[in-house]
Amino acid sequence: MSTLLYSLGRWSYRHPWRVLVGWLLLLAIAGGGAVVFMKGTDNAFSIPGTEAQEGIALLERTFPQASGTSAQVVVVAPEGATVAEGRYREAIDDAVTGFGAVDGILAVTDPFDDQVSGVVSDDERAAIVRVQFDGQSTEVTDETKSALSAVADGLSDAVPDAQVALGGDLFSTSMPALSPVEAVGVLIALFVLIATFRSFVVAWFPLASALIGVGLAIALIFLSTVVSPISSVTPMLALMLGLAVGIDYALFIVARHQDQVRAGMDPEQSTARATGTAGSAVVFAGVTVLIALIGLSFAGIPFLTTMGIAAAVAVAIAVLVAVTLTPALLGFAKHRVAGWRRRLGRGVRLGGKHNRWVMLVTRHPVLTTVAVVVGLAVVAIPAASLRLALPNAGVQPIASEARQAYDLTAEHFGPGANGPLIMTGTIVTSDDPLGLMADLKAEIEKIPGVKEVGLATPNEAIDTGLIQITPETAPDDAATAELVRTLRAQHDRLLDEYGVDLKVTGFTAVGIDISDRLGAALLPFGLFVVGLSFLLLMIVFRSIWVPLKATLGYLLSIFAAFGVVAAVYEWGWLSDLLHVTRTGPVISFMPIILMGVLFGLAMDYEVFLVSRMREDYVHARRARRGRADRATAIAAVRSGFTASARVVTAAAVIMFAVFAAFVPEGDSSIKPIALGLAVGIAVDAFLVRMTLTPAVMTLLGEKAWWMPRWLDRILPHFDIEGEA
Repeated sequence: MSTLLYSLGRWSYRHPWRVLVGWLLLLAIAGGGAVVFMKGTDNAFSIPGTEAQEGIALLERTFPQASGTSAQVVVVAPEGATVAEGRYREAIDDAVTGFGAVDGILAVTDPFDDQVSGVVSDDERAAIVRVQFDGQSTEVTDETKSALSAVADGLSDAVPDAQVALGGDLFSTSMPALSPVEAVGVLIALFVLIATFRSFVVAWFPLASALIGVGLAIALIFLSTVVSPISSVTPMLALMLGLAVGIDYALFIVARHQDQVRAGMDPEQSTARATGTAGSAVVFAGVTVLIALIGLSFAGIPFLTTMGIAAAVAVAIAVLVAVTLTPALLGFAKHRVAGWRRRLGRGVRLGGKHNRWVMLVTRHPVLTTVAVVVGLAVVAIPAASLRLALPNAGVQPIASEARQAYDLTAEHFGPGANGPLIMTGTIVTSDDPLGLMADLKAEIEKIPGVKEVGLATPNEAIDTGLIQITPETAPDDAATAELVRTLRAQHDRLLDEYGVDLKVTGFTAVGIDISDRLGAALLPFGLFVVGLSFLLLMIVFRSIWVPLKATLGYLLSIFAAFGVVAAVYEWGWLSDLLHVTRTGPVISFMPIILMGVLFGLAMDYEVFLVSRMREDYVHARRARRGRADRATAIAAVRSGFTASARVVTAAAVIMFAVFAAFVPEGDSSIKPIALGLAVGIAVDAFLVRMTLTPAVMTLLGEKAWWMPRWLDRILPHFDIEGEA
């Protein structure tokens, strides 16, 4: 690996224009193809093999007017008036007629229809007009949405003193978009690079490499919408991750090159050597991220698998760009990479001496270890209350119309009206379908947690029945998930008594099934990640204790990140400061994505920090003819830390800045992921890797590098430091 990268780095240095033009050409082709051929992103969450999905499939075959997505208009009359009064009712009737004339709309529920209940509030101040579409949300055209909005606007104009808001399942998820705040993260990264390299010229190299790489990745993701549906969260996740790792991977190579040039090495030789050494570590770190992201397929959920593959593509491109374009850019700079000299402070010295922090940590290793472990355990306490759910309109900004419709519905009809459940089944054997549906309605209304059954009816062919249930609690409330399980627990009893095989489905039930499937996948995925971490680090460091320490440190970082996210979203701490529009459950796939991404990034810091400690230890042991004592091992910890701390610190600050920039104004789906990654990076880099690691390594001494000989023989070798 190292010799191949050495040759690649030298070739790229000698042919910088070829490499640069080649990458720009790929970016132009992919970008042009995306502009011409791409289709829209897909926000329809589905999960094959679940009861909710089977219920939707049944409705699509036998009850199409109830199988598609839906929208609703909420009308609230002013104080002292009712929606049943003349001009309000007339305006609502006109809107019902207008909605019925829109292409793509299969059915419109008139709130004043005697066959329907629960769509006029008890005080008659509010009414809901429900609109049923032909197909799922991704199949509703922009023209249909515009016509829908036009009818709703007409209703609002007809009764200007009333509150009118358009919402429902169709508008339950917002489209993520970039804001100027995200650019702040890139600017902070640039300032950190300037301070790290002490050069305006060199500081642009990692940033340029990352922007070209992430641009190509995003273009390829949008181009792939031609052949596969991709959720709107996927490009944002790939952008956030690709930008962060792209900058860091190039940073590691440029930093090694700059140190070598300052030591007097020829720039061409230095570029090749930096690509062979730091580049090997970059490839290893990138592979760990790739494996973890592809491991998202453990959940067995198509949209999450696609998300993991797309993010993995962004990371793979970041690695390829780092080991080819970065050496090429260094080829343009030649000798100008050294940067300006700095005055040495008293705390940091050259010549193999050590900075104050690592000296303090290694002098008090027991106190440091206990303080970090106990402190992070306390931070992780809120993680026990973390709840998961798919996003709905209730987490959108208050200014959005869908959020206003959600809040008005909850206020006047109860929170459960925002997430009705549907039970459906075949009733072809019944000789009294209307009586059967009335009996089922009476049975369902007795179940605790059911507010009311708004509709219980057979279809036109009288072979399928549909029961629309309004829960007492919100769609993302844990009690609603429990109600779904309770309803499903009635299956056998209702089948015996009424001969109907009922399935619980609907938008809310699909979200609950996805959350349950993701929750069940966390443990096997966690075991996969932890096991992989232990195995890879054993291969790299030829040690038992170092991988064990690194893996336990990763778990501390994960639980601490979960704890902070839960404290903000469940407990409400700092929620106003971070612009969290509503506290409550976080998006279902946040934990599994956080575990996968943070695993790869944690291994980055572990490899770059500990590999220098191992390098110094091995050199010292060779100088002593194979003998090494505790003092030698501790000295290697201190010297290795000092040699790599500057780069790891810069990389962590850049990662934190990029992720944190997506928190204040980010999309509701991205915000908890970005917050968890920002906290996880800060905790893992500064507390686990740069504080706990040297303390534990000091406690272990020379035993840190022990491995049974039989295990050393069977494990493959990965030349992470370019010994070849």
